[in-house]
Amino acid sequence: MAIFLTLGSTVLAIISGFVIFLLLLLLISLNGRTKKTQAPHQAPVAGGAWPLIGHLHLFGGQEPTHRLLGDMADKYGPIFTMKMGLNRALVVSNWEIAKECFTINDKPFANRPRSMAMDLLGYNFLAIAASPYGNYWRESRKMATIELLSNNQLQKLKHVRESEVKASIKGLFENCKRSSSHKVSVEMKHWIEGIVLDIIMRIIAGKRYTSQDSSDFQEHATDFFDLFGKFVVSDAFPFLRWLDIGGYEKLMKKTAKEFDLVLQGWLDEHKSKRGSSEVKGDEDFMYVMLSLFDDKTKQLPDGDDTDTVIKAICLSLILAASDTTAVTLTWAIALLLNNRDVLEKAQNELDVHVGTNRQVNESDMINLAHLQVVLKETLRLYPAAPLLLPHESIEDCTISGYHVPAGTQLIV
Repeated sequence: MAIFLTLGSTVLAIISGFVIFLLLLLLISLNGRTKKTQAPHQAPVAGGAWPLIGHLHLFGGQEPTHRLLGDMADKYGPIFTMKMGLNRALVVSNWEIAKECFTINDKPFANRPRSMAMDLLGYNFLAIAASPYGNYWRESRKMATIELLSNNQLQKLKHVRESEVKASIKGLFENCKRSSSHKVSVEMKHWIEGIVLDIIMRIIAGKRYTSQDSSDFQEHATDFFDLFGKFVVSDAFPFLRWLDIGGYEKLMKKTAKEFDLVLQGWLDEHKSKRGSSEVKGDEDFMYVMLSLFDDKTKQLPDGDDTDTVIKAICLSLILAASDTTAVTLTWAIALLLNNRDVLEKAQNELDVHVGTNRQVNESDMINLAHLQVVLKETLRLYPAAPLLLPHESIEDCTISGYHVPAGTQLIV
């Protein structure tokens, strides 16, 4: 009897233990399912990634990056993720999703990824487009917006824009008069670049590009944009920067030094002339910046002086304004010449609203509806920047219903 009782107790213990084991398995399974259910919903991942390098191998051909990403968007949808070496990137090619990124989630995506170009060419991340989110990020944008890009300031600078355009057209007219055939060949891209740089440099530093002894400024600018758009291995694998693969670090330092010499020369000249009668009432942006930094309450990033900050902001404005404007106007002229019916409509509109006895003024634009459409269509077909500079999320956020973790680069 005792044996049967002992055996029964043992069987009961085994059954009880088995039931407890099954219950534990069930709990673990339910917990796993719950976690899986609660896991963040991630955006689709593009196929074709390789170990370690991710999708970088896809960008080694001749196809422009924006077209390659456009083809991928046709396959994976308007929002998807990629691996760019050690970096995770979210690619957006839909205006509604892009709007969500820069309105609802403007703060999470206010930051920029730290690249070699933004470090070396952007004065150690002090250039407006390169600065990380924070006090300096806000102050630099505020200065540029209020002191240069506000409606009031743009109106004050109207005479600069109109006089430079008039001078350039007059120069073309004089060249035609001197020609025996009364015709001249004009490289439109170069001519437009000259006008735009004259306007921008005069507004920023009181200089004219076409009258500068340092006519290699445009060459420096071309080198700048070429290097700024280069893929650098160390941006994807920061631990490889010391190798300087491709020699880009050396080239960036050289270009940055050339620009710095020009900007420092302008700044020293402004300091020496500041307050004199020859500049009174005709102060450019550099003079305005020097006056702003007289206010000791202006916050500077730790370890950076006033000169460096002024040069960084001025460089940002000159380069950002000149290239984009020149590219857009060059495309507009090319498209008009290849669509003669649209060109004829634009000419007729000018004849009606402006006439043939005076130059077009900025105030005429409100009446030139067809010309405005031409410019907007040019921007749609051939945007000067088909890819925005990348942003980087500083905190977790949700885009189009997908979870985006902090540290994700945003490519639009």
